[in-house]
Amino acid sequence: MLHSFALKNFLSFKERTEVSFALTQKASSHGWDAPSPGGQRLATALAVIGANGAGKTSLIKPVAFLSWFINHSFLQSAPNAQIPIKPHFSAPNEPVEFEIEADDLDGILWRYVLKATPERVLHEAIYKRPNKKRARFSYVFERDWDEATREYVIKQDGFGLNPTEAKKVRPNASLISTAAQYGVEVAQHLIGANVASNIMQVGRVDPNLGFINASIFFHENAALKKQMETLLHNLDFGLSGVEIRKLDMTMPPDMKLPDGTKLPSQYQVMGVHTLKDGSRHELQMLEESSGTRMAFTQLWYLLSVLANGGIAAIDELESDMHPHMIEPLLDLFASPHTNPHNAQIIFTSHSIEVIGLLGKSQVFLVEKKDCESEAWRLDTMDGVRVQDNLYAKYMSGAYGAVPQL
Repeated sequence: MLHSFALKNFLSFKERTEVSFALTQKASSHGWDAPSPGGQRLATALAVIGANGAGKTSLIKPVAFLSWFINHSFLQSAPNAQIPIKPHFSAPNEPVEFEIEADDLDGILWRYVLKATPERVLHEAIYKRPNKKRARFSYVFERDWDEATREYVIKQDGFGLNPTEAKKVRPNASLISTAAQYGVEVAQHLIGANVASNIMQVGRVDPNLGFINASIFFHENAALKKQMETLLHNLDFGLSGVEIRKLDMTMPPDMKLPDGTKLPSQYQVMGVHTLKDGSRHELQMLEESSGTRMAFTQLWYLLSVLANGGIAAIDELESDMHPHMIEPLLDLFASPHTNPHNAQIIFTSHSIEVIGLLGKSQVFLVEKKDCESEAWRLDTMDGVRVQDNLYAKYMSGAYGAVPQL
């Protein structure tokens, strides 16, 4: 489970900012909490609230970026491509810094640290702490760029990558991502974390691409498709079911493809409507409301994480949907029945009611001053009580992070 992550000099966040899922034993969670394998009480849902342009999306982007960098930077980056990170515009020559802590199913706590510019990794390291009393972190590897020699100095303690191969790791790739391709067991263990996100380096995933991926996912996962249909029906979208048909495409007779290739399949998604007389009628999902289509796509992100455990990082969870939809979506992460693997979600929202829903320990506020974003958890503010009407106080401006109109 994810314990925390931190960022510095990334996008609009110039100073170090930490996002923690850790809860004290006394903290109220309203049901959105679970013990980690190592015994730490953690939130299973965190909301990020703030004015437009404050930096809400930037705050949760590290989750998506680090997942991509650790898992895919070796295979998905061209040899000379830049690392897709952007420092604060007032410090373009300073490195971007990230840190993330999570424990695995054995309760071992892992800490990953990355300092990089768009041109190269400057420092990358993994530390681990066994699930034992008074245990301390020890390094598994440390990788540092030596400007004088123009090469990396790499120390390993049980990581298992051949030193000769370690020296060859590209400046724009993670040592973990590279080592996993060589079958290094520790690296393959570390890339197993499941992260689902609608965020890319330059913004949100294109809704059309998200819809296509959701269609393929639900076509290939019958049990989760059934759960998606039940949820869409219960959420009062007017659907009694969803039909997804895989269509094999063919070329016109006068056109040919290279030998051994064929056109990719397409997926036809139909919303099923049942009338009072029992008759069924289908509509193309593209003819349904934007809220229905968005719910279909969002459920792909959420159910894929709930089914296996992991973390969902979602920008504007209730996008195109009625604000009342946010509670039943979050309830999926509160119930042991729908969240048997203690999956977590961090999301941005403009539905301020979520403050009262989750409570002060599971809401981050984001504000931008003088072109710099800052974020804080609501329970770190003096004088915020559990019994307060958090929604009313936020709307009155008592906590900050509201538009200055």
